[in-house]
Amino acid sequence: MELLLSILVTFFAGMGAGLGTGFAGMSAAAVITPMLITFLGVKPYIAVGIALSSDVLASAVSAYTYGKNKNLDIKNGLIMMASVLIFTVVGSYVSSLVPSAAMGNFSVIMTFLLGIKFIVRPVMTTKESMGSVSARKHAIQSMLCGIVIGFICGFIGAGGGMMMLLLLTTVLNYELKTAVGTSVFVMTFTALTGAVSHFLIGGTPDWLIWILCVIFTFLWARVAAVFANKAEPKTLNRVTGIILVVLGIVVMGFSVFS
Repeated sequence: MELLLSILVTFFAGMGAGLGTGFAGMSAAAVITPMLITFLGVKPYIAVGIALSSDVLASAVSAYTYGKNKNLDIKNGLIMMASVLIFTVVGSYVSSLVPSAAMGNFSVIMTFLLGIKFIVRPVMTTKESMGSVSARKHAIQSMLCGIVIGFICGFIGAGGGMMMLLLLTTVLNYELKTAVGTSVFVMTFTALTGAVSHFLIGGTPDWLIWILCVIFTFLWARVAAVFANKAEPKTLNRVTGIILVVLGIVVMGFSVFS
């Protein structure tokens, strides 16, 4: 019975996380963490480590799929990644100096609101209009966005994937597919860094739960990324929006009833 419960929970957690990653570049931690804590009694710190390690392969296969379809900005993604990694540490340090605030639901609320945004006001930017911005301006914007994302991630411990997608589509004016592709590319490395540090500090996870989460998240992320790269922009916006809204509501429900 315990084995069956583990399989069911990790399957649905992986499905939600994989779809969120493949369609919207969302961090798997937003879905997997509360489900493992609520239904399998996994310690919060270890649950985050499992979620981040599940994110690594899911983000990597998504980035590969988006890159294969020429929907990935590697150059500016590397600039953003460097800023994110540095300022995550800065944000963590600042967070340790101030009283803890009730901001645990920040990422979940952002997921829900961003989903509404994609449904009501879809991102219809084209690659042609993206190309009209100078490479220098894009590089500076990528660095500044990385600073903001990294600091927020470090300060409140959440929100990286959604913050990245929001800033890429609004501030940097990326078209949706390139925004998601670049987001999952950056997340591959940030998730790897986070997962390694969590396991080094918190110890090893339950290997069965870990393996199941990694496999299910990977498979669903691959399915979502393939579909996303073939979809028309308006369809992709709607599907992405619906998935984010549903995931936001479900995770908020876990937070309330856990």
